[in-house]
Amino acid sequence: MQTSAAVGGDSHGYDEAEWQARVDLAASYRLADHFGYSYLVYNHITARVPGTDQFLINRFGLGYGEITASNLLKVDLDGNVIDGPNELNLAGYVIHSAVHSARPDVSCVMHTHTHGGMAVSALECGFIPVTQDGMAFYNRLAYHEYEGVAVNIEERERLVTDLGHHHAMIMRNHGLLTVGRTVGEAFVRMHNLERACLTQIQAMSTGQPLHLPPPEVCELAAQQLSAYGEDEWPALLRLLETKDASYRS
Repeated sequence: MQTSAAVGGDSHGYDEAEWQARVDLAASYRLADHFGYSYLVYNHITARVPGTDQFLINRFGLGYGEITASNLLKVDLDGNVIDGPNELNLAGYVIHSAVHSARPDVSCVMHTHTHGGMAVSALECGFIPVTQDGMAFYNRLAYHEYEGVAVNIEERERLVTDLGHHHAMIMRNHGLLTVGRTVGEAFVRMHNLERACLTQIQAMSTGQPLHLPPPEVCELAAQQLSAYGEDEWPALLRLLETKDASYRS
């Protein structure tokens, strides 16, 4: 089953694997913008360059709607820009280099400041899976305490220690982070987590008691809902193609 954006067109001299990673990552930025997950020129989504310890990231100063496959930066784990102008967001480097370095199973890392995610990150109770959308994260969600803007290199160790083996994390008083084996997996995981956070906030805002399924049902649902991206990503790409295919340039 196809899980990547069709490459096509001019690959700008990159090998096929890297160009595919660039196209998929650019698509995720455009889709994030479409769903309202972008925040001016801030936040970041990264993808590992296949077969290397380098990763791709947006140039600081560009909006998500401006990201294309060819204008992504290629960065190494030491923060050196290997390809592209020296326009690297330090906070983006700190967060994403930490995960890419510690988790070889991860190809994509997505960090957002979405409304639902930020609201839940500020709640003492944290995330509560109140509907089926949230059950996938039952006992499968990490937390990282707020340390200020993530420009301290030393925070990387604490961040990956807190993430551990999980694939999603609430960054306290900050936002959300998801990872995936593919760009599509990380994106759909973020989409579902944000949706679940918004639903939790809406349910709590009624002031009525929350009705929660028993733990064994929550665990069963979490196991049933463990797959992300394979079915949804091709449909998301088709949606993007109807809007603007310039991300592939």
